Amino acid sequence: MTKSIEVQQDASPIINRKAIKSYALQESAIVKWSLITISLLFLALFLILPLITIFVTALEKGWATYVASITHPDALAAIKLTLTVVLIVVPLNTIFGVAAAWVITKFNFKGRNLLITLIDLPFAVSPVIAGLIFILLFGAQGLFGEWLYQHDIRIVFALPGIILATIFVTFPFVARELIPLMQMQGVTEEEASMSLGASGFKTFWLVTLPNIKWGLLYGIILCNARTIGEFGAVSVVSGHIRGLTNTMPLHIEILYNEYQFTAAFAVASLMSILAIITIVIKNIIEWKAKEV
Repeated sequence: MTKSIEVQQDASPIINRKAIKSYALQESAIVKWSLITISLLFLALFLILPLITIFVTALEKGWATYVASITHPDALAAIKLTLTVVLIVVPLNTIFGVAAAWVITKFNFKGRNLLITLIDLPFAVSPVIAGLIFILLFGAQGLFGEWLYQHDIRIVFALPGIILATIFVTFPFVARELIPLMQMQGVTEEEASMSLGASGFKTFWLVTLPNIKWGLLYGIILCNARTIGEFGAVSVVSGHIRGLTNTMPLHIEILYNEYQFTAAFAVASLMSILAIITIVIKNIIEWKAKEV
């Protein structure tokens, strides 16, 4: 009798532990599927549905109207200007980002924390404020406006102003992607390379760059995406001159305000396609980086 009671006493904790484990797994499954459902509903409502709306509206009047909208001279000028800005801004920000990350992570110097703070500044400043800064500097009534006017140099309401505003808004992306990565890697490999007689450039090209290539590509993609879609700062400095200073986002705004909805969504669909391509490339890079 005593033995039977002991067996029951020994078995009860096992049963309780199993019950608790089963309940925990059940609760975990409920929480997991609830979160998945909420996430999918959120994505469907705020991402997939708007994308479908863009393409449906762009094509609702037929393929011929769609092609005519994206091949209109003003649309082609906006696309050309956007690509021009990308080809200038992204390489410059890449060079700055790599240089800034190298200096911050490989050297100790006075003002290092200040440099990091300045790199983060565009994240804290509204793009519209950034555009106004360049107006106050290079506009007709700005600090350098009179001198620029006398020498027939146009900054604002022209390509240089658009490039400067876009650089300001996008320059943290590459640097901010590389700084944590290079800090984690340390300086051991670079020091070993230098001790073996390699030059600074050779050390960077053969040691540092292979280690940061996936982070660098990821930062370039983010910078490229923001450059294409930048609106606030560019809107302030561009002057909205049709066929001259309108990038794709500004051209879409003008078409929409003029109730040319099909044309506006047609150009927007091109930007959506670029965004989708960017996401695909980003995922490929993340996948490759995990394999390394």
